[in-house]
Amino acid sequence: MEALFSRDYLYLWALALMLLLFLPVRQLLHVLYVRRAQRVSDLDETETRRLRRRANVTAALLCFVFAVLYSHHLFQGQP
Repeated sequence: MEALFSRDYLYLWALALMLLLFLPVRQLLHVLYVRRAQRVSDLDETETRRLRRRANVTAALLCFVFAVLYSHHLFQGQP
């Protein structure tokens, strides 16, 4: 069990953190994108889907970068 918390599994922990953060971050970004677009004009279904896809890509990239950097910082002092 102690082996799971070693530096060897850094990317496994980064992947787990990324997966846990993805859904809440995606939802937050989607709400922000939709609210900003609603201030300008009314939204139709295609525009909402486009904003959802945009939130998916942005959330995936953001969560990946954060998870890798955080995991690297967390396991930095371990051999």
